[in-house]
Amino acid sequence: MAFQKAVKGTALIGGGAIATVFGLSQFSQYRNKHGTLVHVQAAEAVTVPIKNHFPSREQQILALQTTGEFDVLVIGGGATGCGCALDAVTRGLKTALLERDDFSSGTSSRSTKLIHGGVRYLQKAVMKLDFEQYKMVKEALEERANLLEIAPHLSAPLPIMLPVYKWWQLPYYWFGIKLYDIVAGSQCLKSSYVLSKSRALELFPMLRKDKLVGAIVYYDGQHNDARMNLAIALTAARYGAATANYAEVLRLLKTTDAAGGKERVCGVRCRDVLTGQEFDVKAKCVINATGPFTDSVRKMDDQEVPNICQPSAGVHIVMPGYYSPDNMGLLDPATSDGRVIFFLPWEKMTIAGTTDSPTDVTSHPIPTEEDINFILNEVRNYLSVDVEVRRGDVLAAWSGIRPLVTDPNSKDTQSISRNHVVTVSDSGLVTIAGGKWTTYRAMAQDTIDAAIQAHGLQAGSSRTIGLQLQGAEDWSPTLYIRLVQDYGLESEVAQHLASTYGDKAFEVAKIAQVTGKRWPIVGKRLVSEFPYIEAEVVYGVKEYARTAVDMISRRTRLAFLNVQAAEEALPRIVDIMGKELNWSEQKKKEELEAAKKFLYYEMGYKVKSDQLTDSSEISLGPSDIERYKKRFHMFDKDKKGFITILDVQRVLESISVQIAENTLHDILNEVDLNKNGQVELNEFLQLMSAIQKGHVSGSRLAVLMKTAEENLRQRVVIPVDRSGGGL
Repeated sequence: MAFQKAVKGTALIGGGAIATVFGLSQFSQYRNKHGTLVHVQAAEAVTVPIKNHFPSREQQILALQTTGEFDVLVIGGGATGCGCALDAVTRGLKTALLERDDFSSGTSSRSTKLIHGGVRYLQKAVMKLDFEQYKMVKEALEERANLLEIAPHLSAPLPIMLPVYKWWQLPYYWFGIKLYDIVAGSQCLKSSYVLSKSRALELFPMLRKDKLVGAIVYYDGQHNDARMNLAIALTAARYGAATANYAEVLRLLKTTDAAGGKERVCGVRCRDVLTGQEFDVKAKCVINATGPFTDSVRKMDDQEVPNICQPSAGVHIVMPGYYSPDNMGLLDPATSDGRVIFFLPWEKMTIAGTTDSPTDVTSHPIPTEEDINFILNEVRNYLSVDVEVRRGDVLAAWSGIRPLVTDPNSKDTQSISRNHVVTVSDSGLVTIAGGKWTTYRAMAQDTIDAAIQAHGLQAGSSRTIGLQLQGAEDWSPTLYIRLVQDYGLESEVAQHLASTYGDKAFEVAKIAQVTGKRWPIVGKRLVSEFPYIEAEVVYGVKEYARTAVDMISRRTRLAFLNVQAAEEALPRIVDIMGKELNWSEQKKKEELEAAKKFLYYEMGYKVKSDQLTDSSEISLGPSDIERYKKRFHMFDKDKKGFITILDVQRVLESISVQIAENTLHDILNEVDLNKNGQVELNEFLQLMSAIQKGHVSGSRLAVLMKTAEENLRQRVVIPVDRSGGGL
């Protein structure tokens, strides 16, 4: 108690009054601007009827082809684009949306999964007396509260710990975090608080103990970003927006204004990527909401327009859940190069990131080994020496492109705007760029306001504050219990369905297959250690999933949680999708290869392969080499210098253990570096060396061979499930 009083006293002397004035002075002004309080359901003001179900993709394409003219056509199916479509359609505007890939296939699915105002931006606002930064944080905190309310099944408050290792930093950070609470005002999720060293270690036992002074805990929001994006898109579709993924804009259509003789954008020429069919979509207003691809659409309008997007790559990694507590995140406020790193529990795993480095715009960003190791080193700085942070425990890794922008309307066009920017070109193209995930709704509102003003559209004010998203209406924290009781689902699966689909989880449960077991009655898992079930693939097709990549990365999050598990699930996913979408055997083969390529390059599988190559160094001591040679030769009875599936089967049969041949093939293939169908002695020694160095973990072959050696006499069952080891 004395500890906390001392800290608070120090902080209050320095800045309590300033915090109060700075945080509260804008409170009433901001509320007047936004009008309706967040807790008021905006749905009451929406006069547009909402359908019980969203149309099929085929119906949406038909609507795009047959509608004479839309009021608003949005290009881009990320969070902001879908937000624009939802804002427009709920105002009564005839709305269309085109996305050339899948909804949330870009930056919107590759975030840190936080719904936050931005502690670091508030710090900059105070240190530099930057009122624009302050307004951005204020707006983001209001939007944070709204997003947590409109999709409670997909989001929740998350406590985040800021560990302190120097006494003078405790009041400094406490003041900053308290200011964050004050700026949030009545929308503060929970009040921040100070922890003693012992209490901090109790809540976060993996934390580095030496020199730890104490910690500060504050609250932000966390969500399932891709599913949130999809919920926005599906909600817009249910309100009547013609939304289509895999619909690529080829060029803008223009007409000459009879009154002024000016060229005006009047629609787009687009192509259905799945069928190759091209058609025109006419609209009074076209909105460019393409994130990192902002400039490519702007140049469709005017080839001479200067670029405003300055893309920045942010890499994240996923590690096993034991690296963090179930419900406590960690913030590293000052990394070795001045960046901020979050270390957060997510989907029962641990997510760490992000980096921030200039990059080129691409549809397929790739995480680099350099960025992965940077994050791992920062994590090591904060975790106990008892916790070995291994490179091999990286289960997935991805890179997302943040679309930072320069404001073309600003006098200083070289300065990066951390806020969003809305512009209207001479030909009427409306562009929304910059901003952040949390403020997608406010960005959409500002964009549609600008579109209405620029094009004279007849519509009222925004209706999206408090407007519940797909799945939220009848969701409750105990909904999963009904799924267990009514359908016989496993509790873990039921909780997953409830937190993913909300009140639509019953629709998934209804189509879940009978397992044939005593328990669970229904719900066949795609992979044993994750709660995703086969029925979700069928339902995912209804949610506009059209590729295997859509299913493993955005309808489910398998690719973001464990790439090896995703690869293991792929054949069954492709079979189910093939049946639903009438794929030929050739199409199924193409989908399987495309998904494996996605995992290999974009989700970190390549960097896994780079950890164990035929040129990997063997750094084992003489005794270790002899021990591993002896183990190898136990399988290689004929002294061939390599082992095959037949060799492994022979040893297993001798101890009365049977493993399916296809499983054995997968196990050996993980180590077969030159892909010749056999594991050579050198490959085995490289594997064991990489395991010792922590570069590889969870190798099934290593576990199998060790267990077989130990149990030749004991004759016990050998485990062959993946152990949770990663890339």
